[in-house]
Amino acid sequence: MSSLKSIIKRLTSILMTPVRRRYRKRNGVASGQVRKELPNDAWLGEVSQMLKEDKPYAIFVKGYSMRPFIEHTRDRVFLEKRDSYNVGDAVLAQIAPGHYVLHRIIEKSGDNLVLQGDGNVKGVERCLEQDVCGVVTQYIRPNRIIPADDPKLVRRIILWRKLRPIRKYLLFIYNAIR
Repeated sequence: MSSLKSIIKRLTSILMTPVRRRYRKRNGVASGQVRKELPNDAWLGEVSQMLKEDKPYAIFVKGYSMRPFIEHTRDRVFLEKRDSYNVGDAVLAQIAPGHYVLHRIIEKSGDNLVLQGDGNVKGVERCLEQDVCGVVTQYIRPNRIIPADDPKLVRRIILWRKLRPIRKYLLFIYNAIR
């Protein structure tokens, strides 16, 4: 069974090479600029403080939990503090002391929020609205800046949320293209 799986992966990789090249040309590749990386708990606390003081901040994204909308080390997000948050917003939240996530709100009841990454098939985080540090207002890619309220992007996010039952297969195809 594992040999069949490896054959399918290899075949998918070969077939997707032209698509992958076109995707990289259109969306750019990760910046070749050397950056110093710190553990999330070391610097996201400082980012949180800046956002509480109403100072907007842009951060590079680490991790794959927000694929396909935000890509690891390629994209940055511009964060701002808001008074209220809605379902569909991508937010930076503290889900445990010193543990921060940048995930999308999938459910809201009163002050309780349920978060899930776009690239996560299952598993959610829960927090209170007061634990949210900021909301993504812009997605910054190497070749362009996309406002979070862009109608085309909002439609894609709504469609992605509706496709949650088959997200696993769509992410497999997406990873093959990357």
